[in-house]
Amino acid sequence: MMFLKIFSVISQSETEKMYNNNKIIMDLTGKIIAVLPASSGVSQRTGNSWMSQDYVIEVPGQYPRKCVFRVFGEDRIKQFNIQMGEDVTVSFDIDAHEFNGRWFNDVRAYSVVRGAAPVAAPAQGAPFASQAATQQDAASPFPPAPETVGEGSADDLPF
Repeated sequence: MMFLKIFSVISQSETEKMYNNNKIIMDLTGKIIAVLPASSGVSQRTGNSWMSQDYVIEVPGQYPRKCVFRVFGEDRIKQFNIQMGEDVTVSFDIDAHEFNGRWFNDVRAYSVVRGAAPVAAPAQGAPFASQAATQQDAASPFPPAPETVGEGSADDLPF
C-alpha cells in the first residue's frame, strides 16, 4: 500500500520519465574510468551490420560504485563520443536476456550528457520534492554516516 501512496503523488510526466514503454529508466553521474574495445558484426536474422561499445562509469562517494554500460549503434557511439576521464550523466535502461539457460543483464545507454547532472525543478504539491532535491545535490547516493559515539557510551554497537 505504501508503494502506491508514494507513487500516487508523482505527476504523469514524472511517471513517464521513470517508465518509458514499461522499462525502468535510470541515470548515473560519474567519471568514465574505462573505455572497452568496440564489438561489431552482422545480424544473422536481418543481415545488417551492428556495433556496440562498453564503458565503465564510477559514481563518487564514500564507497565508489562502478557500472558497465553499453552504447549500441555506430551512430550513437560517434554521437556520444565518450572519452576516458570525462564526467558524464548517463541515462540508461536495464533489461535482461536468457542465453543457454543463464540470464544476463543489459545496461543500455540512450543519452549521455557531459558535466554534472541537471537539477530538475521539484513537482508542485509533492511531499518528497524537497528530499529529492537535497538527494540530487549530494555528491554521494548514500546518506552521510552517523557520527560515532564515545567508547564509554551505552550504545557501542557498530551500526
